[in-house]
Amino acid sequence: MKINEIFYSIQGEGSRAGQPNIFIRTTGCNLRCSFCDTVYAYDEGTEMTNDVILQKIGAYPCSSVCITGGEPLLQKDIVDLITDLLKKKYDISIESNGSIPIKSIAGKKHVMISLDIKCPSSEMHMNMCFENLSLLSKNDQVKFIINTKDDYEYAKTILLTYKPLGAIFFQPIWGTDPRKLANWILHDGLSVRLGVQLHKIVFGNARGI
Repeated sequence: MKINEIFYSIQGEGSRAGQPNIFIRTTGCNLRCSFCDTVYAYDEGTEMTNDVILQKIGAYPCSSVCITGGEPLLQKDIVDLITDLLKKKYDISIESNGSIPIKSIAGKKHVMISLDIKCPSSEMHMNMCFENLSLLSKNDQVKFIINTKDDYEYAKTILLTYKPLGAIFFQPIWGTDPRKLANWILHDGLSVRLGVQLHKIVFGNARGI
C-alpha cells in the first residue's frame, strides 16, 4: 500500500473532533477538488506493508486510527489493512471522498465512515456515488464542504432527498468566515452541525498536524 504520511495529532473534523488520533494518509485521489488542502497526497508516498504500518503506529500512545487520503478506497488492500487494525483492537475512522462505493467497509464494527459529499464549488459534485448514503449507519457521518449559498442549498437538497443516517456536518472552506454558514443554518433551523477544522485552529495550516 502506498502511504503518504503517518502522524499523531488531534482529530480536527467531525464527531470525534478534539480526540487524539493516529492518522494514516494514503497516496492517490481520483478527484481534483478546487479547494483541496492535501494536493501533496496525489502522488507522493512510500510503499509499505501492513506489518510496517502497524509497527509505525504502534509507537504512538493511542488506540484511535483515522485512515484518510487522498482517497483510501483506491488502495486495493485497504480492507486487509482495516482487518489487521481491528485485530489489534484499534478503533477506526475512514474518510472517503464520496465517489467510490463503500459497500466493502460499510457496517463493520469499530469502523466509522466519514463520507464527503462534494458541493458545486468543488467542481467535483458530478462524481458522487449517492448510493453510498443508504449504506451509512447512525454511527457514521456525512460532511459537506460549503463555500457559497449554492453549495448550501445543494447540501440541503441532498439531505432532503436521501435522508442519510449518522451525524451531518456543514463545514466552511478554511479561510472563510464560519459565521456566514452558521447564520444560514440558524435561519433555516437545520438539524446539522457546524464543523470547523479544529486542528488548523490549534496548530496552524501545516502538513502532518
